[in-house]
Amino acid sequence: MVDNVMEKIVALCKRRGFIFPSSEIYGGLRGFWDYGPLGVELKNNIKREWWKSIVYQRDDVVGIDASIIMNPDVWQASGHTEAFTDPLVECKVCHVRLRADKEEEIAAHGKEHKEKTSWTQSKRFNLLTEVYLGVTEPKQKAYLRGEITQGVFTNFRNVVDSTRIKIPFGIAQIGKAFRNEITPGNFIYRSREFEQMELEYFVKPDDTEVNKWFAYWKEQRMNWYLSLGLQKDNLRFRAHKEDERAHYAKHAEDIEYNAPFGWSEFEGIHHRGDWDLSRHKLTYTNDDGEEFTPWVIETSGGVDRSTLFFLIDAYHEEENRVVLKLHPKLAPCKVAVFPLLANKPELVSVAKEIYSALKKDLNGMVAFDDRGNIGKRYYSQDEIGTPWCVTVDFQTLEDKTVTVRDRDTMRQERIAIKELSKYFSKTFLRI
Repeated sequence: MVDNVMEKIVALCKRRGFIFPSSEIYGGLRGFWDYGPLGVELKNNIKREWWKSIVYQRDDVVGIDASIIMNPDVWQASGHTEAFTDPLVECKVCHVRLRADKEEEIAAHGKEHKEKTSWTQSKRFNLLTEVYLGVTEPKQKAYLRGEITQGVFTNFRNVVDSTRIKIPFGIAQIGKAFRNEITPGNFIYRSREFEQMELEYFVKPDDTEVNKWFAYWKEQRMNWYLSLGLQKDNLRFRAHKEDERAHYAKHAEDIEYNAPFGWSEFEGIHHRGDWDLSRHKLTYTNDDGEEFTPWVIETSGGVDRSTLFFLIDAYHEEENRVVLKLHPKLAPCKVAVFPLLANKPELVSVAKEIYSALKKDLNGMVAFDDRGNIGKRYYSQDEIGTPWCVTVDFQTLEDKTVTVRDRDTMRQERIAIKELSKYFSKTFLRI
């Protein structure tokens, strides 16, 4: 069942232009993926909604966009060059390497290779990806960032000085990170290049204060996913045990999704304490002249993992169709416009006028399709999650109304052409 569901999701993503294997014409590269025309829209919509809720709708959060490559001393100071590791074991027979803490993968490897397998002792494998800079020898070693967080901390003083923002406050960022994963897998869930959406929220170094904000951000982040359509029964919190916390975390809880391959983390809420700012020797001075090192509450979500789970959650098979019941705010295409018949110029002309008008008026992608029969066009849009289809038919020529079809209910209603933009604008405001 697990393989069946994931195979269908992967096939749909490839067939309809959501996600492709990277550099596929050269055989691809494990752990790397490209987003197609629909995938980039879905991914951007997720990021846009996150940024809106975290930055635009708040007075206490600002955004930055830090460099992917930083001075390597950053990673030395943050502890990543020493502690950003996973346990690794290697099969002595076939030399495949797996994470030592993934017992199911190790067991599956043993079943797949019927000969006896023998594993090396576990050792720590650093996940930072090294790069070399410069055109002359010796070249300078640097790292592709393993997390986007450190760019926030190294800019802490710049942000405070330039914005004069006061504690408690947050700095938000969306960006690429890179990890030399031992065993990438489960489609885009675990890859070597991925995107994160993170908030670092700075508070006074006080247990009562940090507990209050930790609980607050837990609730905020869970409610955000629920508001965009993820089913409540498929979500849960899981607290990290002491021996599984990252080197910087005093306390950590994950938001997990009940994926076909088991409960899987896709956002973490972390109490980082003063680990980062103290390592970078950064402090804050309040209006009373009191200097202290703030504590940090972090929310760290995976854009790619969220994309995958929104797709899985939205995927439905019905009697005659496959439908992605994506929240309209996330749907790659908001509205599709059809002439009933492609060989009737009078219908095509009106449909193209409506299409052009909606493209200007709606904040999102609008599609035009005149190929095949109308039923197949409806089902084609259902499969990519388009919430509404507008059909221009012969009645349109008489009374200047069109049919608007709802994706989820398949109900249809007549709407005047001149009211379409207002109709969709009001609909988006209600959701």
